[in-house]
Order: sequence, then structure tokens, then C-alpha cells
Amino acid sequence: MFRNFFKTAFRSFLRNKSFSLINIIGLAIGISASLVIFLIVKYDFSFDKFQKDGDRIYRINGEFIFDGEVGRNSGAPIPMGNTVSKEVTGLDAVAFFQTWMGDKRVSIPMSGKDKPVLYKKEKKVVYADKNYFKIIPYQWAVGSPEIALEQPYQVVLTESKAKLFFGDTPLSEIPGREIIFNDTIRTTVTGIVKDITENTDFTFNIFVSRKTYEITSLTPDDWNAWDNVSSETQVFLKFNQNASVNDIAAQINSVYKKHRTPDPHDQTKTTWLLQPLSDLHFNSDYDNFDQRLAHKPTLYGLLAIAAFLLMLGGINFINLTTAQASQRAKEIGIRKTIGSSRKQLVFQFLSETFLLTLIATILSVIIAPLILKAFADFIPEGLHYNFLQPEILLFLFLLTIVISALSGFYPALVLSSYRPVAVLKNQSAKDAGAGRNVRIRKILSVSQFVIAQVFIIVTVLVSKQIRYSLNKDLGFKKDAVVYFEPNSSRFSHDNNDVLVQKLNAIPEIQMVSRSYGPPSYRGGWNTTASLQGSKNENTGMVSVKLGDPDYINLYKIKLLAGNNLTESDSVNSLLINETYLHTLGFKNPSDAVGKILKWNGEKLTPIAGVVVDFHEKSMHQTIKPLIIAHWKNQERLINIALRPHSPEDRTWQKAIQKIGTAWKEIYPDDDIEINFLDEQIAKYYETEQHISKLLAWASGLSIFISCLGLLGLIIYITNQRTKEIGIRKVIGASVSQIISLLSKDFLQLIIIAFLIAVPIAWYSGNKWLENFAYRTQLSWWIFAAGGSLMFFMALLILVMRTLKVATANPVTSLRTE
Repeated sequence: MFRNFFKTAFRSFLRNKSFSLINIIGLAIGISASLVIFLIVKYDFSFDKFQKDGDRIYRINGEFIFDGEVGRNSGAPIPMGNTVSKEVTGLDAVAFFQTWMGDKRVSIPMSGKDKPVLYKKEKKVVYADKNYFKIIPYQWAVGSPEIALEQPYQVVLTESKAKLFFGDTPLSEIPGREIIFNDTIRTTVTGIVKDITENTDFTFNIFVSRKTYEITSLTPDDWNAWDNVSSETQVFLKFNQNASVNDIAAQINSVYKKHRTPDPHDQTKTTWLLQPLSDLHFNSDYDNFDQRLAHKPTLYGLLAIAAFLLMLGGINFINLTTAQASQRAKEIGIRKTIGSSRKQLVFQFLSETFLLTLIATILSVIIAPLILKAFADFIPEGLHYNFLQPEILLFLFLLTIVISALSGFYPALVLSSYRPVAVLKNQSAKDAGAGRNVRIRKILSVSQFVIAQVFIIVTVLVSKQIRYSLNKDLGFKKDAVVYFEPNSSRFSHDNNDVLVQKLNAIPEIQMVSRSYGPPSYRGGWNTTASLQGSKNENTGMVSVKLGDPDYINLYKIKLLAGNNLTESDSVNSLLINETYLHTLGFKNPSDAVGKILKWNGEKLTPIAGVVVDFHEKSMHQTIKPLIIAHWKNQERLINIALRPHSPEDRTWQKAIQKIGTAWKEIYPDDDIEINFLDEQIAKYYETEQHISKLLAWASGLSIFISCLGLLGLIIYITNQRTKEIGIRKVIGASVSQIISLLSKDFLQLIIIAFLIAVPIAWYSGNKWLENFAYRTQLSWWIFAAGGSLMFFMALLILVMRTLKVATANPVTSLRTE
């Protein structure tokens, strides 16, 4: 019986090649896109799921509110970890560790060699102790977590890192070997852990004992301060089974208030929050060890795109199958006459749908690599495509069953409902409820066009916002500016002085400045500040930027009042921005000049001048209160303004080459990493750029699938009305009249779809734009462009197909009666 069902289905496909091909292509595109999206979503939602008792693991994060502005930090004060472990109840473990950010020089002394083997760019280094391994379940190959990091100058490696450093040396012989960090910190290997093979954000592979950090020069001056917070200091908690999140959070805030020295003028509201481990991979409000973050709304958007593309393919199948119903009426009538039940007919038509979907699924596996290129910006490095993976095969099997059921059930009911007497009397159209089926086809077609037009409109909007963000005046010069930071064990300010002298002698360089960072970058330093000797004295969080007197000149930051910073070995003056000027209660920039600020603890410094507001972060965030100071000991970054570029003289290429030469003269053993500022700023909007590309692909695919369905319906309608067209031509109808007659109904559907799509796209666009503090306008032409594109694409298909029918010789169609 099953063999007969599939044989009949195959013959049906061969009789209707064009419709079958349209259905297969539409479904294959939807299934392949769904497969790729399934891989991405499954990958991101699998992070740290292997953790035992992961639902009881949390990180302490800080939230700081001042003057209506909210700041967040994934770190905690340095003394908090040790204090929480002693004073907070309800915890099984407290892990407080210090990430060691940036590239590290790692030297491995080798017997028989004069020089140690050097690794210049080791990044994943962390200061930890045994508590770290109570939170993260590593398996120990050599050593024990109880003693491996108990003393200063001890280090634990992952198995892969141990093999990299020591080659084929047996793991059991590696403990006792020496590792030197940045040419100064000499450590001894005391343990080796196996690599975590599951997806995790905890990718550290070198663990230095925390006591090493505590007794070396790396220890910061504010070791015991409760007011300074850095994301490098992390505190993770593991609750016991009966602990309450609210209770633990309340205890932590109570501990903070108990140990912190209060400032009566501090108006910052500080709250310590608990972030669950499951949120670590998704929450962009907090740092994640500089790892790639996933974005849940984007992942849900990907799932929605997959559903829409599948829906479009399913709509094509339903429309084309029900449109052909009358062609199969006699077949159904004869089957019923000779004894077929309705259940058997339903099963026959569902079998046809299943076979067609199965072919589409096989095709989707072949075209999936092409779809992967469309989603390339969303493909994480750790994700690999292999359709023979059990979960992929299971996903494709279930998807095939679900699509077959959803797409085939309604057409099967329609086709199996024909009454044989009516069919054999040529009353099939009326008996089948042709009017009802036409209405359903129109509704489904409108749904297709709505989805396609929403995709188009939102794509244009996202592209417009990206252009706005990249081209908006940021308040400082970003073009033709490069910067780099000396990250060398030989670094000294004297060496940097010599380097700056060499750079200033390069003719292709316009100006050089030293700072703690460029005007706009992802990092930052926040501190409390207050105005002294004024009625509106208050204390709140401000951003701090450090730069020499050439800093605002190089970046062309406009000075509104007062004077620039002056050269000095210590901080002797400050610049503030307009936002902070108004926060302090001043209206005119000149009114603030000469006033004294208390900042960074107890520093009392006069305000030398006021600069214009500039964007130190992306367009997602508002401009916040800011001070600029010159603090030479903290200014390692070198900023360079290049002279105007001349392609003929290769000005910038020469400048970069000469900068590298000057660098090697000062730091011969280290590589230089030069960044163009405008490229780094563009990275703020990588997510939006990826979304724009994704939407462009989704729009293209939805238009393609919708137009395939439209083409199929047009082919069916023109085939059905061939004789009518021939008669109209005989009695004098022109080609344009026939084209208008055949196209009118379809174009009306597109217009109706546009009217429905506009409010949906407007709402979706507005919600997305709310992510930006500074945003473009939702202009009318965006909607007009989206509607016009869909209208003209459909019109092109209509005209191409109907023109062929309208220009055919009417004798050919009439003599087939």
C-alpha cells in the first residue's frame, strides 16, 4: 500500500513539474535556513550547561545610579570577595579571582638553550586559588586544587597549554618546570587540568596563584578600597540548596554598607546585583572576560526568520496544491467510486506532501553551506557544520514531519472532500467550495507579501541607522588617526619619550599625543567627584579620560571656555564637558573655570576649561559627565594624527611603515599593533551591521519565495484562462488590456499587504530604535521604498508571464476545445 502511495505521488510530481519544482525550492530554502539557524541557536544556548549545579552559581555585579544615569560593572571591590566568604551565610563556595587582561609575554626556560622559548601574546591568564575550581569543574590530570595554587608564584596550566609550552614532555614531569611572565614574574608549574570540551565562557588556560598578585607590584594602591570597581575583579558564588537569591543579595549589600566609609556628599546609589550563570553569555550590560556575547533578541529574531521562511514555503505549497484541486477532481471521484475512503485519500495526499518535503530536505542539506555564507557574521568560531551529527539528523526528521503535516493537512482535506457524483457531472469547482478556497489563497498570498515587505522596510531602517551612527559628528576627529599601546616588559615612560621624539620627526605624521585611551573606546575609568566651596556641592560618578596637552588639539575637541591642560608631572588642572557643567549647576562655561573639584578619592584640582560634549561611547548611550586630566604616569597609549592621505605618494602606508621602524628601535623584541580609530568606532555597531546583512538575506529569500509562489499562481491562472484570453483577443482586446485584466487582482493583493505591513514595520522599527540614545528618523520614504520594491518585483513577474499568454496566437488556444 505504501509503495502504491509513493508511486502515485511521484507520478503526480512528474505531471506537474513546474509546480513541484516551485514547492521544492521554496521549502528547501526555508528548511536550509532553519537548519543553519538551529545550529546557531543551539550553540549559544548550550553555553555552560555542563556545569554541575549551574542554577546555583551567580556573579556579583554592580549598578551605580547618579543624576538619573545608570552605570553597570561586572566587577566588585577587591576586598568584597574575602569579606563575603566570611560574613555571608547560605553559600557553598565563593570564588574571587583577578583576570589579567591584555597580551602577556611568557618565557619557558629550556635546558640546553641559551634563551628561553618566547610566547608573546598569551591572553587567557587569571589569578585564582582553589575556590575557582569549586565553581568551575575542571578535571585534574596532575596535581590537586587544594595545594596547586596555595603559595605565591605557583601556576596551573590546561593540558593543551602544557603541551604547547613543553611539547612531548609527559604531563607527570611538567610540575616543577619554570614559567616567566613579562620577563619579571617567575613561577613554577604545580598542576595541570584537562581542557573543558563543552561550550563555556570560562576559557582561561593559565592560572597563576592569587597570592602572586597580592605580593607583587601588580597590587593596586586601592587594594582595600570599597569605592573603586574594576571588571578585572570577579566574585562568583555557589549557593547552597536552600539559599534565596534575594536573601544573599541583601546580605551582600549589607556587607558593603558596613565596610564602606560613607561620603555624606555622595549622591550615587550603589546596588550589588546577582547575575545567574545562565545569563553570563547573553547580557551585554556586563563584561564577559572579553568573550563573544550572544544576544537573545537576535537569536529569537533568527528563530522568527526561520519560521517566516518556512511559512512562506508552506504557503506556496498550500496555494498551488489547492489551486490545482480541480485538475485532480476526476481522479478523486474515480478513487471514491471504486471504494477509496476519505481517510485513505487524506493519507495519499499527506504521503505526496511528505515525499515532496523529503526531497526539499535533501536539497536543503546540499544548499546549507550557501546559507551558512549568508549567516557568516552570526557563525561563532566554535560552530561546525556536519549534517551527519545525530542532533541535526533528528532536527531534519522532525522538521520534515512537522512541515508535511502543517502544509499538507488542509490541501488533503480539500481534495478528499470532493463528492464523486458532483465531480463526474463536471460540478467539481462548485462542489469543492471554489470561492472559499480562492479566499484562503488570497489570504495566504497577502500573508506572504506582508512578511516580505516587513523584512524590506526593516532592512532599510537598520541600514539607515548604521549610516547615521557612522557618519554623525562625534565631537572629535576620528579620520586619519591611529593609536597603539606599548605592551612590553621593557616599557618605561623614558622609552616612550624617545619613541615620541622619533615619531614627531616622521614627515607623514601631523601630531603625536599620549593618553590613557582615545576619546571613544570600549573601556573606561569611572570615579566619584564633587564641587568644593559651592552650595550645589554634590558627589557623583564621572568618566575620566587622561591625556597630555596635545590630546584635545590632536582630536580637535573644541574648548568652550578657559585654557587647555598644561605639562606637569602631576595633575594640576582638569577639563570638564558640557554635560558635567550642567550637572554641577552652571549655565555658562566660563562660570566653572577656576572652581575646585574633589575627585579620585581626595584629589583637589581646579577646573582649567570646558570642552564640548563628545561621544565617548556608541550611539546606544547618552553622553555622561566627563573630566579630562593630564596624568603622565598613566598615559601609555600613543595617538597619532596622520597627514592628509595621497594615494600617489602612499602617505599613510609610508607613515605606518616608519612608525613600525621607530617602534622596533625602542622595543625590538615586541610586535606593534596599530589601530585606526574610525575602524574601532565602527566595531561598536558590528551587531547592527550583522543584523543588517541578515535582514538583507532574509528579505531576498522572502522575496524570492514569495515571487515563486506568485509565479506558480500566475501560471495556473493563465493556463485556466487560456481560452478566455483567446476569445477576448478575437473580439478585439489589446495586449495591454489582457495584461491589466490578469494582473489587477494580484496587484491589489500586494497593495493590501503593504497597508498591513506598514504598521507592523513601524512598530518593529520603533522598538528597535529604542536601543539607541541617538537615532535616525523613521522617514516616510523607508516605507515607500519597501512597498515599491515588492510592487515592481511582482509587476515584473506578472508582465513577463501574462505578456507571453497575451501575445499568443488565439487560434492555438481555441482549437484545443
